[in-house]
Amino acid sequence: MMEQLNTLLNTPTFFISLIGIIGLIVGSFLNVVIYRLPLMMQRAWQKECQEYLQIESSNSTELPSPFNLALPLSHCPACNAAIKPYQNIPVLSYIFLKGKCANCKASISLRYPAVEGLTALTSIIVTLHFGATTATFFALILTWTLITLSFIDIDHQLLPDNITQPILWLGLFVSLFGIFTKTDASIIGTIAGYLSLWLVYHVFKLITGKEGMGYGDFKLLALLGAWLGWHYLPLIILLSSLVGAVLGFSMIIYAKQDHNTPIPFGPYLATAGWLALLWGDSLNQFYFSAFGL
Repeated sequence: MMEQLNTLLNTPTFFISLIGIIGLIVGSFLNVVIYRLPLMMQRAWQKECQEYLQIESSNSTELPSPFNLALPLSHCPACNAAIKPYQNIPVLSYIFLKGKCANCKASISLRYPAVEGLTALTSIIVTLHFGATTATFFALILTWTLITLSFIDIDHQLLPDNITQPILWLGLFVSLFGIFTKTDASIIGTIAGYLSLWLVYHVFKLITGKEGMGYGDFKLLALLGAWLGWHYLPLIILLSSLVGAVLGFSMIIYAKQDHNTPIPFGPYLATAGWLALLWGDSLNQFYFSAFGL
């Protein structure tokens, strides 16, 4: 039995398929984190403020109790009907139900299968790149983290410390084994990642009187510096700035969005960081050769 299992795991097609299935399942969980974690944080902040101000506690967010990543169980937000296990299969259930609740026929957001599909796709790409190695395990953790942070930032313009801080420390720990970078490069990357955007923030605020980004962006770049090392930071900043500028101008020109509307920078940093994780050396070589360095 064990020999057959080892044979299957050593079969590339089976292994990649397994990673894809795991990615779908993880993506389903990420949907829960993306939706619930900001609400859990909001409830905690309100409770702290009420205790500090010594006012009567009230559930102003109208959330059920308990409300965490496990409870309440999945249900339709429109009719509150419980979602049965066979109706909660990543991507497939959305297709079979034609994007509607089985009970009340209310539309289900396309966001859910999109996150599941994106998580599966990026997980497969990471596995194909690193193979069946320890690097794949940690690269998947970083990939899933970046997906979660990106969508939370899109929804709430928030990059939660409860995610960025432990993953930053994990990146420093991983550097002890030299999987993605050495420890000295990781420590310098953490410091430089935070201080570089911190400096840009304060210079921009001094010149314009406005806040150009949030402190969560500093911590996210510090996280990427911890995982990848300081030598990838210029590439990450360049790529994220280019993508952010192009999409920002496009939204202003074509979507008629007010130029004063804040645009979350976290997804651009996350995308650039993920690209650097997989193809950082090639991108750095292209960058240096393009400028004759």
